[in-house]
Amino acid sequence: MSKSTRSTISDVAKAAKTGKTSISRYLNGEKHLLSDALLARIEQAIADLDYRPSLMARGLKHGKTRLIGLIIADITNPYSVNVLSGIEAACREKGFTPLVCNTNNEVDQELHYLDLLRSYQVEGIVVNAVGMREEGLNRLQQSALPMVLIDRKIPDFACDVVGLDNTQAATTATEHLIEQGFEAILFLSEPLGMVNTRRERLSAFRSTLARYAGVVAKNVEIPLHESEQLDNALRQFHTRHRGMRKAVISANGALTLQVARSLKRIGLHWGSDIGLLGFDELEWAELAGVGITTLKQPTWQIGFAAVEQVVRRINGADEAVREQVFSGELIVRGSTSR
Repeated sequence: MSKSTRSTISDVAKAAKTGKTSISRYLNGEKHLLSDALLARIEQAIADLDYRPSLMARGLKHGKTRLIGLIIADITNPYSVNVLSGIEAACREKGFTPLVCNTNNEVDQELHYLDLLRSYQVEGIVVNAVGMREEGLNRLQQSALPMVLIDRKIPDFACDVVGLDNTQAATTATEHLIEQGFEAILFLSEPLGMVNTRRERLSAFRSTLARYAGVVAKNVEIPLHESEQLDNALRQFHTRHRGMRKAVISANGALTLQVARSLKRIGLHWGSDIGLLGFDELEWAELAGVGITTLKQPTWQIGFAAVEQVVRRINGADEAVREQVFSGELIVRGSTSR
C-alpha cells in the first residue's frame, strides 16, 4: 500500500486476520471482548499500517461529533480574539473541538456558515453576535441546536447569554469621570439599533448623570468608519463647552481607536484638552500619550463560561434560560486623571 493511500478498517482487519467487527470493538473501547492474542494482532496491524480512524465518521455514526460551532462577527476585533482564547481553553478541557467561523460582518457569510455548521452536525453553537445582520439572527432562531450568545441578546429569542454587566460597568465608568471633576461628558457609540449592549451602557450613563444636575450629559451615535462625522462631533462638543472640564466615553474598543485618531486629527490631546475613557482594554492603551483609561472586560472568562453553558445544554440540562454576567474592571490612566 502506498504511503499516500489512507488505510481503512478493512485493511486493518485483513492484516490482523480477523473481521471488521473485532476492529470496531477495539476502537470503541470494548477490548475486554477480545482475546489477548487478537488484541496483540490488531495493535500490531494498526501500528504497521499507521491507521488513524476518522473521528468525524465515527462521530456521525454515533450522533456525537464533539464539535462546537463558533460564529465570530469580526475576528480582528481584540474583544473577539480574547473571547476566543477562553472558548478554546474550555473546549480543550471539556473534550470538544471548536469550528471557528469568521463572518466579517457579511450577511452572505453568516448564512453560509450557519448552514455549514449544521452540515457538520456540530453539537452546539456559541455566537458572538455583535455585528450580525437580521437575516443571520433569524436563521439562528430557527436552529434547534443548543446555543449560547456572547455579549449580545437576540430580541424575542429565549437563549442563554454570557457577557458583561453593562449597567455596572457604565455606572462605574461614569462615576469615575464625575469623581475626577469632569463637568461635561459625551457618550459615543455606534448606531444603537437593537444592540442591547450599546443600549444598556447608554441607559446606565444617563441614569448615573441624572443624579448630578450640574454635569452636562450628551450622547452621539456615529458609524465606526465615518471619520469626518466623528471629527465634527468631537470638535463641536469641545467648542460648545469651552471652559468646562470635558470627557468622552467610547462604547467599545474599535470606536476608542477611531476616537483617538480623530482627536489627533483635530488637534486635541487626551488628558489635557479632553478626558477619554473607552470600553475594552486595548494593548496599546497604556502606550498612547499619557495612557487611556479603559473599562476592561473579563473576556477570557466570558468565552470559557459560554462553552461551559453550551456543554451543559448538550448534556441535557433543561434549566431555565439564564443570563450570566461578569463585572468589569476600571483601569485608570492619564487620560482621565486630574
